[in-house]
Formats: sequence, C-alpha cells, structure tokens
Amino acid sequence: MPREDRDAAHGDAPPPTDGLSAFLARAHLAARNGHGPGTAMPPGAARLPGLDALTLNMLAHDGHLELLWCDPATGLGPELDNLQYALGDGPTLETARQGHPLTEPDLPTADPAHWPLFLPAAARTPAGSLIATPLRLGAATVGVLTGYRTTPGLLTPTQLRGLDRLGRVLLHLLYSELATPADGTGPATGLRLHRAEVHQATGFLANAPGIPMGQALLRLRAHAAAHDHSLPDLAQALLTRHLPSEALDPTR
Repeated sequence: MPREDRDAAHGDAPPPTDGLSAFLARAHLAARNGHGPGTAMPPGAARLPGLDALTLNMLAHDGHLELLWCDPATGLGPELDNLQYALGDGPTLETARQGHPLTEPDLPTADPAHWPLFLPAAARTPAGSLIATPLRLGAATVGVLTGYRTTPGLLTPTQLRGLDRLGRVLLHLLYSELATPADGTGPATGLRLHRAEVHQATGFLANAPGIPMGQALLRLRAHAAAHDHSLPDLAQALLTRHLPSEALDPTR
C-alpha cells in the first residue's frame, strides 16, 4: 500500500503536495482573517520540516507554559509535553527560561544530568531526537515551538529554515488569535487550553485548605509522579470526586 494510502487509512492525511511555501501562504491568509493555530493549521505541519510531532506552547503571565496547539493532535507531542509539565523539567521549559534554541539529536544517549527527570520518562516513549525554538516578540520570549522525531539525528539546513518559517507563521497566528475580541464580535478561532482541567483541579485543591496555587500544583505533580498517573487523569479524578482532595495532603 502506498504511503499516502496508509496515512489516509489511519486518518493522517499527507501535507499539501505543493510544498511548504503554499502551506504557509494559506496559514498567513487565515491569520489575516483572524484565525489562530487551532483552526488555521491543517494536519501534516510537523512533517513539512521533517518532524514526527510539533507542540506550540505560550508563556503565561505566571511563568507556566500553556500548550495551545500540537500536530498531530494526539500521540508523541502531547505526551512529551504533558511529561514536562508534570515533572517541571525538560527542553521546552529550558528554552522558555533561557530564551535560546536547543537541540538534542540522540535522546537515548543524552547526558542524564541535563534533564534528570524528563530523560528517564522520555525513554519510555518512541522519541529519538528533539529541537526546541523560542518564539519572540521583540526581545521577549512569548512561546516555544518544540519538534520531535522518533529517529536520532539533526535536521538539515533546509529543514531548519522550514521550521523557522513555520515558527514565525505560528507566532503570527497566535498573536492574531490573542488579539481577537472576547465579546463575540470576532471570528470563532478555537483557542483552547489543553490543560484546562489541570488548572481547574489546582484551583479546587487550593481552595479547600486555603493553600497557594503554586503549592497546590506541586501537590498534584508529586501525587502524579508517586502513583505513576498523568496530570490530566489525576485532575479528572479530583474534579469528579473519584479521588478526595485529602489524599493529596502530605500532612495526613
């Protein structure tokens, strides 16, 4: 079976055959019409610069990263992003803090001291290499575009240029979406927080004993790590009362 047919059979349509320039031109047009990444970027964006997964995070006012877009929508990208958020360690977080791009061409052989929490967790996934690029408005880092491959190796110069162009378009889309009026007069752009339930559970956990939000998030992360749960699953259990908030109180 040809590759295109295999992709279609799995619901993963191939990227446009007319190349990166045409793909990005359509995204630019969507940005001018007020659309953001969630609705303007068709499936297949990650494969254009030779990657298997891409994630777009925005730096929130409290310093946390918010996952806003990923391609594909499920699988390796969201999995590795959620790991970094849960562990507080990893390349996306480092790029956001330092404001410079980084590359790890061979994750299985990377120095364990670099990301002591992330690397052992990433070893349980198919990830073989990664690249993280800061997205800037002027001198300020406002987000991070992180790409993953299941094979080791560096991107070619052409692929790096393609990733840079894609990052600039995504930044434009993100800016367009954030500038959309919140009163319903603008287009429905589909911006959503992928970890909305985690934020809701953090607020719920903080409210009962009256602890700071940061401490509540640390409790969520510690419980998830100790019991090998994902943060979204743990948040869902708390919000649906399947897990009492007292279970996360370290003083009990």
